[in-house]
Amino acid sequence: MGFGEKVRRALTKMKKGLIVYIIVILIGIFFVIAPLSRAVTDAKEAASAAGSIDEGTQSFIMNMKYIITPGENIKYVFTSKYIGDFVKGSFWFIVFAIVFVLVGVMRSLPKNEFTDIENGSSDWATGGEQYKVLNKKKGIILAEKNYLPVDKRGNVNVLVVRRFWCW
Repeated sequence: MGFGEKVRRALTKMKKGLIVYIIVILIGIFFVIAPLSRAVTDAKEAASAAGSIDEGTQSFIMNMKYIITPGENIKYVFTSKYIGDFVKGSFWFIVFAIVFVLVGVMRSLPKNEFTDIENGSSDWATGGEQYKVLNKKKGIILAEKNYLPVDKRGNVNVLVVRRFWCW
């Protein structure tokens, strides 16, 4: 199994998680990055007007109230005043998110070619072949309509494997 096949299997396995992750990224951009970029732009403007970094820091802290008004931020960040910081913040947020996704995909790669492949099959016999060994009506239940006869000559040892259910 090549690396491409491993990545394809990992992405298939993570499909639902990736969709949820993309939704979380979009929510993060509009509800975290938008108010932060608006606060940063206003802080830069206050610092340049006052000529002091302290004034900019105070303005940034005071403007953190933008987080509680997400609808208003979305309206403002697409104006020419705020769009530059919004695009930069969104870019770095997406880069961080992509790195996070790549780490997740790499960790979920199959360890070998037999990962998630069934080792046995219940379709081992067709057309009644199993009834040369098994019985259709009585004996130790193995599966639906498959019984191990107890009056059979030879070894009739059975290993029963089942799940342990805990509620």
